[in-house]
Amino acid sequence: MQTNNEQHTLANKTFDEIAVGDAATLTRTLMPEDVKLFAILSGDFNPTIVNPQFSQSGLFREMIAHGMWSGSLISTVIGTQFPGPGTNLVDQTLHFVRPVTIGDVITITVTARQKFTHNKHIVFDCVCINQEGLPVVNGTVEVLAPTEKISYLRQTHMPEVHIDDKLERFDKLLSRVKGLEPIPTAVAHPCDHESLKGPVMAFQAGIIEPILVGPESKIRAVAEEFSIDLSGIRIVNAAHSHDSAALAVSLVRTGDAEALMKGSLHTDELMSEVISRANGLRTNRRISHVFLMSVPTYHRPLLITDAAINIAPTLEEKVDIIQNAIDLSHIIGIPEPKVAILSAVETVNPKIESTLHAAALCKMADRGQITGGLLDGPLAFDNAVSIVAAKTKGIKSAVAGHAEILVVPDLESGNMIAKQLEYLANALTAGIVLGTRVPIVLTSRADSAETRTASCVIAALIAHANRNKVSAAS
Repeated sequence: MQTNNEQHTLANKTFDEIAVGDAATLTRTLMPEDVKLFAILSGDFNPTIVNPQFSQSGLFREMIAHGMWSGSLISTVIGTQFPGPGTNLVDQTLHFVRPVTIGDVITITVTARQKFTHNKHIVFDCVCINQEGLPVVNGTVEVLAPTEKISYLRQTHMPEVHIDDKLERFDKLLSRVKGLEPIPTAVAHPCDHESLKGPVMAFQAGIIEPILVGPESKIRAVAEEFSIDLSGIRIVNAAHSHDSAALAVSLVRTGDAEALMKGSLHTDELMSEVISRANGLRTNRRISHVFLMSVPTYHRPLLITDAAINIAPTLEEKVDIIQNAIDLSHIIGIPEPKVAILSAVETVNPKIESTLHAAALCKMADRGQITGGLLDGPLAFDNAVSIVAAKTKGIKSAVAGHAEILVVPDLESGNMIAKQLEYLANALTAGIVLGTRVPIVLTSRADSAETRTASCVIAALIAHANRNKVSAAS
């Protein structure tokens, strides 16, 4: 929602001070939070407005504002500017000409059309125009104008409002695997509270059938300390973390497990076994990692790649990184993901390698070397996720402001983006390794059980997709 923390003078115009033809204006930009908060305040949860997936399948193909969001801005002008404090609304007639979509900049103009001396009423013409000069709302308002002057200095502190729907987003994610058979998953060295609680939560939710691989005495001691019920869960004893990683990978190779999950061991310990050419889980694809994030301030799911495996990927490696992410998008229900190839700027600069990579990758997609997604780049982060920023900079792109996959230049930048969204924006996060024979849940040792469970959902969806491929081939 728009906030105003400025000191200003709030003054009205009396009936006698207003002449026919006088006008006042106000400009606002529609943000995703405006739609959510207006729905909460009004109780209007029309899915064609507040549900991004539903709205994209409807008439307008974009998330739009409630009609009265624009109407309320007319009221704002009337009540705070023109005539201002002391004004009483008598009648209002509005015509909604076209929808207001996320990022639209709306200018409201209120013009005095007719005055009635006998009762101090004034009729105003009202029009709301978008950034392209097209009317979105027009109509008239009749008010009882103030007859006494009101003017005072006011310090306005409007608090920022945040909608915390993380639990709802988590439940929605869990519903994606409802009714599907649990996936056998080898969990390497789950020897601390969170790394053990995560797969157990996923087991209790019916997402996976965990096989806990590690020192059995240590696993059971952690379970006893934190009252974690291990009933019905298989444990494979291993001597130490290196042994746990090797045994977990071998369970996948023998077909006992269809997914792999990292426990409390270091990433390098697990991945060294995964990438082993003799006994690992390699495929013809480059191995890469994707963070899947549900960010409360963003209207689409976000996939960030690669922020955990490839440190400084080459152009050739980025082709596989992007294709892995696109294929995952298809599995989770995004038929043609919008792929933003990030850099510090949105123009090609020979001195910035990531912009050259972006330009080449987009052309490779044009030539069919990357398929299944819509690519654009280079794009700066703000242009990729903010339609307001994209429109301000004059960027016309189907990807800008609506990106679903963010391809980062290197591991450092990607990891910083993902962790900032998780810890500062309250994003619901899942992490998955792709390009291997089975999906690998690769989370940080600091990640919560919730994040590990969310990652299990993604792994289960991939495993079921792999089963379907095998069935189709046979």
